[in-house]
Amino acid sequence: MTDTTSTPRPGTPSRLRAINDRAALDLLLAHGPLSRTRIGTLTGLSKPTASQLLARLEAAGLVLPVGTTAGGPGPNAQLYQLNPAAGHVAGLDVTPGQIRFAVADLTGRTLAEHLVATPGRQAGGTVARVADGVAATLRQAGLAADCLTEVTIGTPGAIDPATGKLRYAPHLPGWHAPQLTEELAAALGAPVSIENDVNLAAVAEQALGSAQGCRDFVLLWAADGIGAAIVLGGRLHRGFTGGAGEVGYMPLPGAPVVRNVRRENAGGFQQLAGANAVLALARQHRLSARTAEAAIERALATPGAGDAFLRELADRLATGLASIVAVIDPELVVLCGAIPNAGGERLRELVQEELDGLAVPRPRLLNGTVPGSPVLHGALQHALTAARERVFTTA
Repeated sequence: MTDTTSTPRPGTPSRLRAINDRAALDLLLAHGPLSRTRIGTLTGLSKPTASQLLARLEAAGLVLPVGTTAGGPGPNAQLYQLNPAAGHVAGLDVTPGQIRFAVADLTGRTLAEHLVATPGRQAGGTVARVADGVAATLRQAGLAADCLTEVTIGTPGAIDPATGKLRYAPHLPGWHAPQLTEELAAALGAPVSIENDVNLAAVAEQALGSAQGCRDFVLLWAADGIGAAIVLGGRLHRGFTGGAGEVGYMPLPGAPVVRNVRRENAGGFQQLAGANAVLALARQHRLSARTAEAAIERALATPGAGDAFLRELADRLATGLASIVAVIDPELVVLCGAIPNAGGERLRELVQEELDGLAVPRPRLLNGTVPGSPVLHGALQHALTAARERVFTTA
């Protein structure tokens, strides 16, 4: 009997065309406008084949002619670019107090942003609020209501893949219905993904910020809450129930052990380094402030008491990180959120110093560099990846 299990199957003409089309679209996305000759050179295709490819993509509405080359010898060559209007995506950053919205075209260019306050504990009307906010953002961008190809929503907690319910986020009322994703997709007229907010910050830093080119890293988010995102082999590690990275619940030395974390919604790391803990630590060092960020900024400007406060805060952050890096052994740790942002390079240096003394693995520590809301940028990047996969599939 002949063993055919490892015999490669030849590609069909349609399959080969689809591969070539995708390669050309990815090149246009990466490099911007290219000529037929340049596309042929980069893909290894002949000029006739490259011409047929571009004609096919132009007829499908995926590429556009955009002028010609100039200044070189010989006749000017026609340039082509990815059609920005071939798809549009929306990204959302959801917190208990507000929802940020953004829409972008297929090239990744942000066309409009919108902010909706959600004060109080509003348990109902989630689908209507999201639909109204997306509609307002689309109007602001001058886009049709039915133009979206993909939507990604970043929230605290994570969707349990077995039940479809949002876990680890009891402070986000109205987002726990098992069929919420399907209801949102029906209201928005596009596929919807709900993703952990810190995971999306990691997506943004990997695509646009400090983690570019890094395939194994941890992003530590420190703000009102403490969380982490874990990227292994270039891919997010979400865990069996979606809860990988919920390190705020992690017991740590120096904090009371919480026996019922679901009821208390807190754990050791949260009690050591969350915003409330930072304010309490500031009061111990006689640094009065109304927010954790303000306390850190005051410490940076206050020699003596400020230095002692920053070192103790760095020790707390490093204590939590030591447990994480001992298990993950990442190449890089990215510090994000309001607390690292306020502490800047000084706090980063202190955390690096403390971590080097606590853990055998010694990853580099960098501050996040994605401006504005990393969660919102990550939501757009996540949606763009899915939208491009759908739109760029030509066979």
